[in-house]
Amino acid sequence: MTEATRPEVVRNGLSRRGFLAGTGSLIGAVTLTGHAAAAQPRATAAVSDGAHIPALVIGSGYGGSVTALRLAEAGVDVQMVEMGMAWDTPGSDGKIFANTTSPDNRSFWLRTRTKQPLSNFLGFPIDKDIPRYTGILDAEEFAGITVYQGRGVGGGSLVNGGMAVTPKRENFAAILPSVDPGEMYGTYYPRANAGLGVATIDPNWFETAECYQYARVGRKHAQRSGFPFVFVPDVYDWDYMKQEQAGTAPRSALAGEILYGNNYGKKSLQKTYLARAKATGRVAISPLHKVTSVVPAAGGGYTVRIDQLDTGGATTATKEITADRVFFAAGSVGTSKLLTRLRATGALPALNDEIGKGWGDNGNVMCGRANHLWDPTGSLQASIPTGGIDNWAAGGAFAEVAPLPTGIETFASFYLSITKTPQRAQFTYNPTTGGVDLSWQKAWKQTSIDAAKTIFDKINAKEGTIYRTDLFGTYKIWGDHLTYHPLGGAVLNKATDNYGRLRGYSGLYVMDGALIPGNTSVNPFVTITALAERNIAQIVATDL
Repeated sequence: MTEATRPEVVRNGLSRRGFLAGTGSLIGAVTLTGHAAAAQPRATAAVSDGAHIPALVIGSGYGGSVTALRLAEAGVDVQMVEMGMAWDTPGSDGKIFANTTSPDNRSFWLRTRTKQPLSNFLGFPIDKDIPRYTGILDAEEFAGITVYQGRGVGGGSLVNGGMAVTPKRENFAAILPSVDPGEMYGTYYPRANAGLGVATIDPNWFETAECYQYARVGRKHAQRSGFPFVFVPDVYDWDYMKQEQAGTAPRSALAGEILYGNNYGKKSLQKTYLARAKATGRVAISPLHKVTSVVPAAGGGYTVRIDQLDTGGATTATKEITADRVFFAAGSVGTSKLLTRLRATGALPALNDEIGKGWGDNGNVMCGRANHLWDPTGSLQASIPTGGIDNWAAGGAFAEVAPLPTGIETFASFYLSITKTPQRAQFTYNPTTGGVDLSWQKAWKQTSIDAAKTIFDKINAKEGTIYRTDLFGTYKIWGDHLTYHPLGGAVLNKATDNYGRLRGYSGLYVMDGALIPGNTSVNPFVTITALAERNIAQIVATDL
């Protein structure tokens, strides 16, 4: 099939025209932000071998969740497949998620030893052996960089700090140059923020909350050096956090939960977009299912091969289904690796040579500072960040004032910086291993370090403080080995058209962070969500 041949798919006896005619007022009256009349809830059984599916969504993170909801509201039956677990069943301790300070088998994806972003504390290694399990956080290692990703229904929303930042409009042209900022800031960013449940902390409560002493110290130091401190919205339920502080609700953010999920309080996608999608009755989700192949089907649509996994990562069944349309939303790395492999092995040879290109780390780099004894940061620290230091215009860095929730007084300020970087890597297929390699070079992180130093060298000079050297190894200042914000690999208007349609094939789409070329100037998930809202609105209007 070519882009010019968009077959009129028939589902339930109706073509697109017949479907729209039969529901004429539905889309117009409800609009894409409302709810269509819900069908009866569907069974949650895993997708069946041999099934025919109108729309297959690969992944259940931000882009996939938006896609599933909006397709379902338009009357399309959707099957989502998710490589990770459902994360809806408590463990032996009565909780679904493990605590940050005591990782166990639930914590990491198919590892026998933890690989925590902070590898050391007080100079001592803190990683430990764990049973191999399909846990929630994947520390995927490439040459030169470790990429942290959420594994489970809800994707990255399960394991991030929930910082829901809309980039400044003046920075948008560098983020998505082919997208009209007017429509994003007028329609799709507001729609995304509403759908995600974004809210800002009560500033009066912030000023007195014991759990945000670390953030107030971070603000004081930033402002004394002339940097603006900005409050950052989040998807955590701030009223719930007040109850945690008051002792009237079980603690999550105040119990150090963040890296491996929050048992309470956080509005992950399971509670927002995915809950609404499932409520339509048109969306089914198959956890522990991994897509391995997508090829054009002889009768139209695509034949998709899927491995069903057990909790040890072994394949227990292999299924083949047919999908009229396939939406790739497995995250920047997952989507890019899959498309790179499909192109190189001849499964989808008409994909263009932009596949795999334009990948970046959002300029992530971490560091800590050792404060004086008169600047304690508190033994009780909310794990949800609520502010940042904005030096993007002058120095190319935005730094989250992050928690270090160890349960003891550390006199430390900790930061995750997002920096402006020109370096972009490429995914390539390795025929010897059958895997996909990434051309990232560790030396590229120096750009991020230099940008972060425009903030922290100045603060240290003003405060008479020094960098911590005990968090990322022995006598090592910078956490320059990782990213939590992978972006790119199937860039908008290059690998795809300007709405995520993959060039070379009708009915294949990219809907996630792979579309964004490497940097968003802030935490990326609001932009990923808003872009997915924009793209699926166009696809529903023109492709169904």
